[in-house]
Amino acid sequence: MNIISTWAIPFLLLTIPVYGFIKKVPVYETFVEGAEEGFITAVKIIPFLVGMMVAISVFRASGAMEGLSNILNPVTAKLGAPSEILPLAIMRPLSGSGVLGMATELMRIYGPDSFIGRLASVMQGTTDTTFFVLTVYFGSVGIKKYKYSIITGLSADISGFIAALYICNLLYR
Repeated sequence: MNIISTWAIPFLLLTIPVYGFIKKVPVYETFVEGAEEGFITAVKIIPFLVGMMVAISVFRASGAMEGLSNILNPVTAKLGAPSEILPLAIMRPLSGSGVLGMATELMRIYGPDSFIGRLASVMQGTTDTTFFVLTVYFGSVGIKKYKYSIITGLSADISGFIAALYICNLLYR
């Protein structure tokens, strides 16, 4: 397995251009065209990304996150969620990098093998950055009607949070 993982990417980087050459595809020109489209997409995404980062900063700085944590704490405590994990659960649909920093801080304080550290890790894998995806990716391609996407994404995030709690309480308590 170690040999396969070591050679997988170099194999693909060689095989794909050779296959394109055999099929008479202008490989370099196609690559440059794709890179140009990627750059244009990146420039389109910037305003949505900045807007999302400002909204997250306002949400945290205003104290709304702490207030929401306090409101949700009685409900989540009955589910077996420690109060320390609630800010992570609230921020996860908004920002992946922000939550990664929060999870790292929880693991530094409580340890990666603690219940909180394990729960934070499992939550990272069972939930997604719903609002980030909607604002950045949907916004960059001009999708304006995303009501059902929000409902579906948040339902999946809540389900992932509950599943993470269930699994961690089952395995680690």
